[in-house]
Amino acid sequence: MTPKKKPARKPARPAPRKRAAKAPAARSGAYADFMVQAYAMENDARDRYTEFADQMEVHNNTEVAQLFRKLARIEGLHAERIVKEMGWHKPPSAAEAWMWRQSEAPESVPSSGELHYLMQPYHALELALQCEQRAASFFTGITRSTAPVDVKRIAKAMAAEERDHVRLIQDWMKKVEKPHAGWDIDLDPPTYSE
Repeated sequence: MTPKKKPARKPARPAPRKRAAKAPAARSGAYADFMVQAYAMENDARDRYTEFADQMEVHNNTEVAQLFRKLARIEGLHAERIVKEMGWHKPPSAAEAWMWRQSEAPESVPSSGELHYLMQPYHALELALQCEQRAASFFTGITRSTAPVDVKRIAKAMAAEERDHVRLIQDWMKKVEKPHAGWDIDLDPPTYSE
């Protein structure tokens, strides 16, 4: 008896390829311009909070420095999310952002000259609250402007997010001790020599 021939095997099919996740389509026009501006705002806030943290560390005010670092990380995450959403391979430069109606970006934190080296966490949160309120107001203004519908839609979402941040900071402020009278008195203030 001759052994039966086994039917020829079909070559194994390669496993189906998983499609690479598509990066979000790069957008152009007014929407992209708006997102460049939003990115610049978040980046500016991150940089300013980082600058404040550095300044507070110089004055051994570690509690406030840590708070500013946390705020900087949050703003940095917002900037990263915009880059990812837009599918940008590299973030846009600040020069690409729209010009602000005022001298600073709407969410910009005041200059470091407005900080006191003995400031308390409550003061840092007050600054952050003002920034988030300005950002919410800015984005709300865009929703009432003549901007294209897609820009108004994302501005509405960003305004809502900034209002959430306002509520979070207000809640945070309730948990932090308000500074007592005379918090800024230092019997041995720093001296600067040139």
